[in-house]
Amino acid sequence: MLGPREDYLCWDDAFMAVAEIMAKRSKDPNTNVGCCIVDSKNHIVGTGYNGFPKDILNDALPWDRDGKPLDTKYMYVAHAEENAIDNSDKNKLEGSKAYVSLFPCNNCAIRIIQNGIKEVIYLSDKYHDSDACVASRKMFDLAGIKTRQFVPKEEKIEINFK
Repeated sequence: MLGPREDYLCWDDAFMAVAEIMAKRSKDPNTNVGCCIVDSKNHIVGTGYNGFPKDILNDALPWDRDGKPLDTKYMYVAHAEENAIDNSDKNKLEGSKAYVSLFPCNNCAIRIIQNGIKEVIYLSDKYHDSDACVASRKMFDLAGIKTRQFVPKEEKIEINFK
């Protein structure tokens, strides 16, 4: 009798892979971030990536990182976590987990807390010492939000569309 496969993806690897795939939808030439939110039953309830708000063309506003505030992307780009929350089934966010490719900024931390997400699993923490990330950690601690850096069980996940 044939048994089940033993080389299937664990939930963490699968959901972080979804976050990374969503990041590939970003048009940002410098930073691509994706987010996948899952409920307590491991059902995906929302996904998002960083980019301009809907109905704004991808070449209508600047993607620059340096310059006057209105001449940079920072005044216009919605973050992956914000988009995942906005694209989610709001009734299923309470007690959910967010898989995100970059540790959330302070504004995203506020949205995560306000929407009842209870755990944040992140891939990269490259801005660890920035004020925005320090503030996020402080708020997550005060709100009882668990955070952990993603540790993959699989080094590489290959997708072939042939």
